[in-house]
Amino acid sequence: MLLEGKSAVVTGSTSGVGLAQAELGKVDIVVNNAGIQHVAPVEDFPEAQWDAIVAVNLSSAFHLVKAALPGMKARRWGRIVNVASAHGLTASPYKSAYVTAKHGLIGFSKTVALELAEFGITSNTICPGYVRTPLVDRQIADQARAHGIVEADVVRDVLLAHQARKEFVRVDELAALAVFLASDAAASMTAAALAMDGGWTQH
Repeated sequence: MLLEGKSAVVTGSTSGVGLAQAELGKVDIVVNNAGIQHVAPVEDFPEAQWDAIVAVNLSSAFHLVKAALPGMKARRWGRIVNVASAHGLTASPYKSAYVTAKHGLIGFSKTVALELAEFGITSNTICPGYVRTPLVDRQIADQARAHGIVEADVVRDVLLAHQARKEFVRVDELAALAVFLASDAAASMTAAALAMDGGWTQH
């Protein structure tokens, strides 16, 4: 959770909304950026891992947005930024739960956007390509095992195979897009799923 200025930027669980409201009086901006991953073929995919991925990557966004909406509606202003993935726009093998959850997050975001458009509330989704994070570092090892190749080949031939720039997306690039979507300049942007993926989803 991050609290700034006279309003609050909240990332985390629904309890964060109550804390932000108690500390600062309101929640104006919600950024859903939680994510976990597990890589396995569908027939071998552990059911507990499926449930956990859907809960963290999709259901948590629903709970947080639901908790924040009453205050946003009352003030007739709000910004919801959901961080999905290029996997919300396309699919890859061995990631059935993650791809399902991220597709669902885009659909959820669009639904919220349409329901709340007349209240001055926007809801958009950022769809990054691969960003070098601890989550991705774990995927590199998992993919190496799944494909039977070394980790350097996973980065070049699996993760960045479709990112035309052949570079990981930077965290500061994603942050700048989120800040724009949270601004008044983005008041007419809602229900958008914005790819920042180095060209991946254009293949």
